Amino acid sequence: MRLSTRIALAVGVAVPVLVLACGWLLLTLVARDLHRAEDSHLRTRATTIAPDARTLLRAAANDRPTAEENRQRKLFNAALDVGVRLTGPDGTFSGGPQPDASVPLPDAGKGPVTVRGAGRSWRAYALPVKGAQVSGTLWVFAPDAANRAQLGVVRRRTVTTALLAAPLSALLAWAVASGATRPLRRLRRRAAGLDPRTSAVRLEHRPTRVTEVDDLAATLQTVLARYDEQAVRTAQALDTARSFSAAASHELRNPLMSMGTNLDVLALPGVPEAERAAVVDELRAEHTRLLGMLVALRELGRGDLVEPDAFRLLDVAETADAAVAEARRRAPDARITLDAEPAPVHCWEPGIRILLDNLVGNACAHGRDARGRAEIAVAVRREDAHVLITVDDRGPGIPSEARQEVFRRFHRGPGSTGSGLGLTLAAQQAALHGGTVELGEGPGTMGTRCTVRLPARAPSQSGALPLQRDWLTLTAARSQSFHKEPS
Repeated sequence: MRLSTRIALAVGVAVPVLVLACGWLLLTLVARDLHRAEDSHLRTRATTIAPDARTLLRAAANDRPTAEENRQRKLFNAALDVGVRLTGPDGTFSGGPQPDASVPLPDAGKGPVTVRGAGRSWRAYALPVKGAQVSGTLWVFAPDAANRAQLGVVRRRTVTTALLAAPLSALLAWAVASGATRPLRRLRRRAAGLDPRTSAVRLEHRPTRVTEVDDLAATLQTVLARYDEQAVRTAQALDTARSFSAAASHELRNPLMSMGTNLDVLALPGVPEAERAAVVDELRAEHTRLLGMLVALRELGRGDLVEPDAFRLLDVAETADAAVAEARRRAPDARITLDAEPAPVHCWEPGIRILLDNLVGNACAHGRDARGRAEIAVAVRREDAHVLITVDDRGPGIPSEARQEVFRRFHRGPGSTGSGLGLTLAAQQAALHGGTVELGEGPGTMGTRCTVRLPARAPSQSGALPLQRDWLTLTAARSQSFHKEPS
């Protein structure tokens, strides 16, 4: 049922009920006013004829028929338009319109009352009559006009008004409601024509100055925007899952085949012990590489799918301290120093840890000097509105023409046994936090310095994340200024 029809029915029912309620109130008030007028008239008449009633009672008590008859006539003439009934010790005298003698009268009270009998109602007023050696009660009666013509007219007019008001008010309410809901119908037609699955067209709404309609349109636009956002995130998640599967199958094929060959070699009889030990060492290295590659691919996927609400305030110095402690445990022969000052950043804590772990781990693996020693210096400091993270090593360094390639996914240098994803992960996390990562010469033109510059207030703090979040789904190339390009 349409809203306009519901409004019309509601008004069509409510208005007659309201008219009848008002009519009932009007009848009550009119009846009260009529009773007051009748009661005032009865009191006036009773007060006027009270002396004649007292004289009549005295004549009846003295047994004077002629005087009694004269007084009775005078009493009835003075009563005019009301009925009179005088009761005393010597009898009852009555005249004029009044209820039958069989109709019981209430005890004399302080005000007029209503008595009913023979299908009629009367207003009655009792006035005690007292004098020298006489006493009695004077009753005056008048037909109860409050239940007759005046109230009948009001009642008929009230019912007629209610009967006419029902269809007229319903028709008027339907017309008004139809006009008021016209913007809502237009909004419904526009929204009904939208199909996010087949079209990129979205709801366009011009203000109608109807608050409810404009609010509903704004809500629909917000819902559709969230739908689009979630659809994009779902598509990204599917692409990430497909890419993870494709990358894993591609990159793991050769190592697994190599491991299978080595296992076949181990199964051959008569393999010398030295050769067997070499094969086992190669199997361990391949296993370590495969495990590292799977972990790195998982971390790339996490970075592509992280949501803004995962970001919080973090002191990078504390995370750097934990990363350096872990690197010292894994590479006990390396000399790793840390110089860090408090550097709070609004960030994703696992992402900062991934960034630091991979930079320090890469320096330990590739930053050794000619004697095989690893001297790594990690520093964290504030600089204006940014936080700088530097990792220095004293290795052979990276040629300037190759510094862009090392951020490419699965890029490995000569003799590398890593996954080729370490620096890619670092670049991804720097971009996710609105920062940059650069490779340059180390102190004294020796080794390599990796510099990460992060804004203290990341873009995610306002609910926005970088639009390009496809480090796992695309083979990425990063320049020093951090602009990603497909290879």
